[in-house]
Amino acid sequence: MEKLKLISATDLAKRTNFRSGEVKFGEKMLTVPKDVSAEHFIANCEAKYVLFGIPEDIGVRANHGRRGAHQTWDVALTAIANIQHNRFCKGSKILALGAIDTDAEMEAAENLDYKVSADRDALKLLVGKIDREVAHLVCTIIKAGKIPIIIGGGHNNAYGNIKGTALAKGKSVNAVNLDAHSDFRILEGRHSGNGFSYAYEDGFLKKYFVFGLHECYTSKAVLDLLKKTDDRVRFNTYDEIKVKRQKNFEQELFQALSFIKTDYFGVEIDLDSLPFVPSSAMTNSGFSIEEARQFVYHFGSHPNASYLHICEGAPELENTGNPQLLGKLIGYLLTDFIKASD
Repeated sequence: MEKLKLISATDLAKRTNFRSGEVKFGEKMLTVPKDVSAEHFIANCEAKYVLFGIPEDIGVRANHGRRGAHQTWDVALTAIANIQHNRFCKGSKILALGAIDTDAEMEAAENLDYKVSADRDALKLLVGKIDREVAHLVCTIIKAGKIPIIIGGGHNNAYGNIKGTALAKGKSVNAVNLDAHSDFRILEGRHSGNGFSYAYEDGFLKKYFVFGLHECYTSKAVLDLLKKTDDRVRFNTYDEIKVKRQKNFEQELFQALSFIKTDYFGVEIDLDSLPFVPSSAMTNSGFSIEEARQFVYHFGSHPNASYLHICEGAPELENTGNPQLLGKLIGYLLTDFIKASD
C-alpha cells in the first residue's frame, strides 16, 4: 500500500480539542504504529472499522462539476477527532488509517479544463488510476474482516469501493445510494457520473438501488437505461416521496433493503442529495439531515452492510464561513453507521 498517507497518533492529537473531564475520538481511535506494516495492523487490530479518505475532485471535474471535494477528508477528520467517546459510540472501534495519496494525480489535473476534449480525456485517465488504488485498499480492508468507512472525493470512487468489495468477497455485490442523481450514465470514460454503470458493466455490481432521484435532473437516456435493467437496478424519486407523497419514506427504506440485502452491499451517500450542504452539485431541495441519518442507520443495521462511503462534499463552497459544519455532518453519519451495527 505505497499510495497511502498514514495518520499518526500525533496527527490526531493536533486535531483534537482536549478538555478536562472529556474523552474524544481523537484520543481513542487507533493508528498504525511506526515501523509496523499497515496491512498487518489492519488484519490484527481490534478495531471493527477502518476510516480513510480520498482527497480528490478529479472525477467531479471530469463530469463538469465544481472543485472542492478534495478538501472534505481534512475537514471531516478534524470533526471526527472531536466526537465524544462514550457509551453510545466509542472511538476505539475505529482505526484511523489515513488517506490515499492523490498528490501526483491532483497536480497532473491542476491545469486541465474539462471543456477541452483532450484535457477531459486526460482527467478520465487520472480517475482510472485512482480507481485502482481505491479498489486495492478496500479489498485489503474487507479481506481482513473489517468494514471500510470512506470519506471524500467524488462519486467516481463508488467504482473502486464496489470493485474492492467484490474482489474481497469473491463475487459481485450490491449497493444502495442516497443521491439526487443515479451516476449510472453512459460508459464514456471514467468520471463521477458513471461509477455505478461501470461497476455494473464490469461485473462487480449485481443489484443497485438509487434512493431519491430528482426527476428534473435525471435525463431521459438514463431513465431509459434504468428501465432496461429493472431486474437489477431500481430506484425511487425524491418527488414521489416528499412532493407528490405517492410513496412513504419509511416504507421505501424497507423496499430498498429488501432488494439489496440478499447479498453483501455498500452504503453510498452523495451529499448533494441534502439541501444547502456544500457539494459539487449543491441543491436547495432534498431530504433532511435527519432522514439521511435514518437512511444510514437503517442500512447500516443489516449484517450484509460492507462499507460506508460519504462523498461529493465541498467545504470551500460553505457559505456560512464555518466549513466544520460539513465535517460535523459527516461525523453524525459515521457514528450512525457504527451505532447501527452494534
